[in-house]
Amino acid sequence: MTTTATSPVLSKDGGTDKRLRPLLGVVLAAQFMALLDTFIVNVAAPTIRTELGASGAALQLVVAGYTITYAVLLITGARLGDLLGHRRTYLGGLALFTASSLACGLAGSAGQLIAFRLAQGAGAALLIPQVLSLIQRHFTGEGRVRALGAYSAVLATGAAAGQVVGGVLVSADLFGTGWRPVFLVNVPIGLVLLVLGVRVLPRDRRDAAAHARSLDLVGLVLLAAAVSLLTVPLVLGQEQDWPAWCWASLALSAVVFAAFGAYEAGLARRGGAPLIAPRVLRIPGMGLAVVRIAVAMGVNAGFLFALTLHFQGGLAYGALRAGLAFAPTAVVFGVVGLTWRRRPAALGRALVPGGFLISAAAALASGWALRDGHGGGPLMYGAFIALGGGLALAFSPVLTGALATVRQEDAADASGLLATVTQLGQLLGVATFGTLFLSRLNAPGSQVSADALWVCALALAAASIMGASAGLVRRPR
Repeated sequence: MTTTATSPVLSKDGGTDKRLRPLLGVVLAAQFMALLDTFIVNVAAPTIRTELGASGAALQLVVAGYTITYAVLLITGARLGDLLGHRRTYLGGLALFTASSLACGLAGSAGQLIAFRLAQGAGAALLIPQVLSLIQRHFTGEGRVRALGAYSAVLATGAAAGQVVGGVLVSADLFGTGWRPVFLVNVPIGLVLLVLGVRVLPRDRRDAAAHARSLDLVGLVLLAAAVSLLTVPLVLGQEQDWPAWCWASLALSAVVFAAFGAYEAGLARRGGAPLIAPRVLRIPGMGLAVVRIAVAMGVNAGFLFALTLHFQGGLAYGALRAGLAFAPTAVVFGVVGLTWRRRPAALGRALVPGGFLISAAAALASGWALRDGHGGGPLMYGAFIALGGGLALAFSPVLTGALATVRQEDAADASGLLATVTQLGQLLGVATFGTLFLSRLNAPGSQVSADALWVCALALAAASIMGASAGLVRRPR
């Protein structure tokens, strides 16, 4: 049975009635909490390893297990929302996320923690796609633009904020609990959001046309296999020095992705209901948006990962100091993500390429500021601020533009697609730039780490320039 949400409550100017503001606040708060957990464990990893006696491989799975299940199940979560109802799926995902967060905080071994992190990722995969679907279904006109601005700001600041919050909680060592508060903090927040969600989320209702759509089980299996084959080696490859199975898995993922595409196209031709409707991929500008979102999120995640390695490894910063260093990036990204629409109209098409170019300059300035193996000083923090602003300009208008013409019935497909691209972009960024950074560490010391960071900064700048140039060359009509 397929369900959809009730109709939006509209004001006379086509915007959204104030009664929908609590809905937006609740869903974005839950999304922020779920996104936080992608990176919040990074700064807690050394403490977890010591207290649980985790091996290097086990620690990798503690950090990455969440990301793997999250990435694999995102599109499935989007379709389940379309089938079961966005309110019901959202609340179910939030309940699973909250319960597994409690289990993570109480875990007594590395094996238990890995299992509960996998469950936590599954909860996030159910929860996060519903946020965008609910926005698409309940907000219109200028109200939708504002809501999408808030959505994109939350989506991209979660990573940097995770570093900050993780550093604060680990350093505080509340009641001698060490790393456990990075998970337990989700429990009271999740419970409050569940109560509020029951009150403010519109009830799902049956849609007569929805009976024509069913869960594409073959497509689901193919997509899950393809994403798993891609994400597992990206997450674990560096730790294991890129063994042959990683490269075989990456190659096989391309084959399975091609099989998935062929099956979905055939299913659509036969009048079936593919996991991702082909018309979503044909929306004008969607292909370019996918590329730019992937690049922006890759640069964002790669920058955070490489800087974390340098701060905690090369400069021997503690968890709190390393986490707080990223606060300017997170704050500016959020502010610019919410206010970019106020830019002069003359900027128009130059806004996104300009954002990527600012990001390129900021990456270079960060590497230059830290090149001597010491703290970067004012130049470093200025570069962090510029990077937050540049990436916000590169990401937020793209996301809003890609969704501007999405039909209500395609909201779930579009939300699953773009959420998956966002997550895969982050994974590719961490794998690519993290590998580049670590491959340059041929000796201990802050100067060697600074040299590795400079090389990584050059690569980050090059990727940003690629993002700026994407879409500039147009095919003749």
